[in-house]
Amino acid sequence: MIETKKVCRAFPVAGGEPFQALKDVSVSIPREKLTILRGKSGSGKTTLINIIGALDAPTSGEVFFDGKNITGLSGKEREKLRRQKLGFVFQSISLIPMMTVYENVEFALRLSNYKDNRKKRVEECLHLVGLGRRMEHMPQELSGGEQQRVAIARAIAHKPQVVFADEPTAELDTATSLTVIKLFKDLVEQQGATVVMTTHDMALMAAGDVVYTLEDGSVNVGEESV
Repeated sequence: MIETKKVCRAFPVAGGEPFQALKDVSVSIPREKLTILRGKSGSGKTTLINIIGALDAPTSGEVFFDGKNITGLSGKEREKLRRQKLGFVFQSISLIPMMTVYENVEFALRLSNYKDNRKKRVEECLHLVGLGRRMEHMPQELSGGEQQRVAIARAIAHKPQVVFADEPTAELDTATSLTVIKLFKDLVEQQGATVVMTTHDMALMAAGDVVYTLEDGSVNVGEESV
């Protein structure tokens, strides 16, 4: 589904040499699998997920999405790719506080210009994450785990080809984290989704179909089937 070839990402540093966040990173993200990018804080995993998720562009190297080289896409083209084919779940959750659970998910459909029955799709996604009875609640009325499940429903509502999750369990307790991971696994196994997730939690490694380990901006362990 996604492949990177010798991707590097450097950030300018005032008065010094650029900081090399990624160094010749080559990974392959398979279809309909849960791929985990693991590593400590500062290892480069968030930088990598931002690049393969078309939120950022590499300094050098190439990124291929579904066989197409997306490295040189303009900002507007990358935005179109994200809205129509990609879904995102972030550590901060970022639900819109003045919108209900239903409205948060439906808003994502409007942004992606979803053509089918929006009401049916919103209800379908919220039932899928176990929140069918919470549609009219406001985000602040939900627990942290419930909010993250709304974020997942929002991410998958427009039927993206890939769902990216950056440290989605970092602020959750162990039991809730396992619930979220099970939901990702169910999306892969029952819905045929492709999921890419970053984490530093070693307890979650066994959930991945493929695991890449990043350290100091490099992949130091290749593809691992779990």
